[in-house]
Amino acid sequence: MTAPQIRLRNSLTRKVEPFDPVTPGEVSMYLCGPTVYDRAHLGNARNVILFDVLFRLFQEVYGADHVTYVRNFTDVDDKINARAAQSGRAIGDITDETIGWYLDDMGALGALEPTHMPRATQYIPQMVAMIEDLIAKDHAYAAEGHVLFRVASYSDYGRLSGRSVDDMIAGARVEVAPYKDDPMDFVLWKPSDAETPGWDSPWGRGRPGWHIECSAMAYELLGETFDIHGGGNDLMFPHHENEIAQSCCANPGAGFAKVWLHNEMLLVEGKKMSKSLGNFFTVRDLLDKGVPGEVIRFVFLSTHYGKPMDWTERKAEDAAKTLRKWRALTAGVEPTATAAPEVIAALCDDVNTAGAIATLHKLAGAGDAAVLLASARLMGLLTEDLGGWDNVDLSVYETALTEARATAMATKDFTEVDRLKTALLAAGVEVRMSKEGVALSAGTGFDPAALEGLV
Repeated sequence: MTAPQIRLRNSLTRKVEPFDPVTPGEVSMYLCGPTVYDRAHLGNARNVILFDVLFRLFQEVYGADHVTYVRNFTDVDDKINARAAQSGRAIGDITDETIGWYLDDMGALGALEPTHMPRATQYIPQMVAMIEDLIAKDHAYAAEGHVLFRVASYSDYGRLSGRSVDDMIAGARVEVAPYKDDPMDFVLWKPSDAETPGWDSPWGRGRPGWHIECSAMAYELLGETFDIHGGGNDLMFPHHENEIAQSCCANPGAGFAKVWLHNEMLLVEGKKMSKSLGNFFTVRDLLDKGVPGEVIRFVFLSTHYGKPMDWTERKAEDAAKTLRKWRALTAGVEPTATAAPEVIAALCDDVNTAGAIATLHKLAGAGDAAVLLASARLMGLLTEDLGGWDNVDLSVYETALTEARATAMATKDFTEVDRLKTALLAAGVEVRMSKEGVALSAGTGFDPAALEGLV
């Protein structure tokens, strides 16, 4: 059977293009991972879920052994240094702990672990070698313990972001320093003092700049040209622009990344997420409030990655209801060997997850449980790993509320009914009372611990 044609929107060309791997039958992709000094906020998860769906799709189309997915950890950075100085903790302890948090949180969202998860500190020699090569080719220069990339030496600089030099200077908040030949030149290596992490180099003890880290790791693990590179659109400039410049200058004639994928940003209840607005929260904040990881994933997948995504409580509630129905429908069912052709077609069409979910709704409505299960699992939904959150036995509380209601109808004293109902609602339980009786179901923020001692 002929493999389906995958089409992706390439940020570099600003067009949706047919995807053809650099090496026929083999797929290579790189996602810029986190700087590990704190919990991942909700927006950080969007490109992880996007690339996870891509990873699953490519494995489906090309075979699991023919897809290489790299997502790095930036574990040397001034933000990490500042956190260590503020807390008095060792940098290694902070980065190890934060990497553990990140893997736990992304795993809770159903994200598969990539093929490689390199730490920047494991590739310092490769970074030094790349910087030496750039100096030898006159694309970089050493000055006062720093090494800077000479932006004017790369004529295509700005092609990815489409910005003018003036826009780029403003957007990068460039540092005007006496050792720079040009304000646009960016740091490849910088000196470290005794209290700051550092490595020996031809330019003295120091540490790499952020941009060179990803270029060196991508080259080492995927080669000088690979298929897909991505991240949030906030990384397009300066990070990805600088990666392209230094990588293409280090490897003239190579293309670095063939396709660039950038996801749009996250809103919360219609507003940009920010600490000042009080709507900033981490993935772990939601998980600890009882929002299942599968629900978070479903909400993310309900909007195309190229559009801004608005996280709302209503969307989370609707997602939980949908997933409960689907899990009930597919309980004890064996999935079909492959997903529905319509779901595969939607995902092949620039990762149209919203369109794929629309097909899942149709499959559920038609009662096609086995096909629904296979199709949902291709998107990382209805998996066994993400299950269990919907298995809530509320029968004892239904009985208590039913009995209290019957007593209240006879005595006209509804105090106990109100007490039980208030406690159930506070615990995230949806309460429906009708002539037919009492029905309880767990809401998205259901907290079983809140019900302890209620009856």
